[in-house]
Amino acid sequence: MYVCNCNGIREREVRAAIEAGARRPADVFRHKGCQAQCAKCVCEMREMIIERRQALAYAAE
Repeated sequence: MYVCNCNGIREREVRAAIEAGARRPADVFRHKGCQAQCAKCVCEMREMIIERRQALAYAAE
């Protein structure tokens, strides 16, 4: 599934960027070598980043 239609970034690519250390949507774009166009995907990327942080926090408990 595409998260960012403008840049053709798929969900698995966003997750890979997050695993590689992306902490903000801007980091995801940087990881992919592009930048936000319409920014409709930014909220979804933020949600994915927060979900990952929460999963790591629960795993650490």
